[in-house]
Amino acid sequence: MNNFEKQISGTDRIGLYSLKIETLQVNLGLRCNQQCVHCHLEASPLRREMMDWPTMQLVLEAAANIDCRFVDLTGGAPEINPNFRRFVSVLRQEGHPVQVRTNLSVLLEPGLEELPEFFHNHQVQLVASLPCYLEENVCAQRGNGVYEKSVEAIKRLNALGYGSNTEYPLSLVYNPGGPFLPPSQSALEEDYRRELGQRLGITFTRLLTITNMPLGRFRRELVRKNQEWSYLELLRKSFNPQTVNGLMCRHQISVGWDGTLYDCDFNLAIGLRVDHGAPDHINSFREMDLKARRIVTGEHCFGCTAGFGSSCSGALS
Repeated sequence: MNNFEKQISGTDRIGLYSLKIETLQVNLGLRCNQQCVHCHLEASPLRREMMDWPTMQLVLEAAANIDCRFVDLTGGAPEINPNFRRFVSVLRQEGHPVQVRTNLSVLLEPGLEELPEFFHNHQVQLVASLPCYLEENVCAQRGNGVYEKSVEAIKRLNALGYGSNTEYPLSLVYNPGGPFLPPSQSALEEDYRRELGQRLGITFTRLLTITNMPLGRFRRELVRKNQEWSYLELLRKSFNPQTVNGLMCRHQISVGWDGTLYDCDFNLAIGLRVDHGAPDHINSFREMDLKARRIVTGEHCFGCTAGFGSSCSGALS
């Protein structure tokens, strides 16, 4: 057992196990129009990894054979995949609710400007990254000009009913600007609503807070500043046992751009594929072997159990 499994040994049987598959998360590629300093996947405009259509067809077969709550599309910037619209269209035609994780600024890229209308027409749920309501903090993480583009994208989505109509949810995502834990999700949401609403007239459905994982580009930044050990220690000391039941790895499966299966997007970042005898590729997807699988864990898992907890759906407690 690693240190994380030793920590949870009092809250679960030996090891961590999945409870069900509510979410089928699909990483459509690592290419992105941004190069954020906190990105655990180290996505950038230079990455070439991209899910092809034959792999998407295998995902469609898997989705047809499980009773998941929705299919969650992520990246990189998933919208950049050349088969993105085709894939979303087929998923919706087959009756699967679809959620897309967007960085917002990609919606202003040449050739992608009509995506807000596409999302609306296909009733796609949106989770949008906006790591702060202040321009200087967003630009520090994501680059100059990104805040203005993000605000413009949100306003376009608002004009279509996103963020105000229950049929078109628009969740915003906050992540810390350094090696510290997110504050209370509900309290921060009030700040977002006040600042974005009063200054910019922006509306959104809810705020999600997500902890920065000591992986990828964020880890390299920690190492550069000699902060890696202190941050890992913060995550360990902040372990909250009330978060264990809600961990996203216990309720979802992640499909990498090449079809490899992972317990979560963070394991994907470091190549820790599904193990302990469960199928590890979409071409051998079997729900019965995956919905109660033993989860592959590591030291980074303390990031999901620290403080209020962290998942793709925000805080856990």
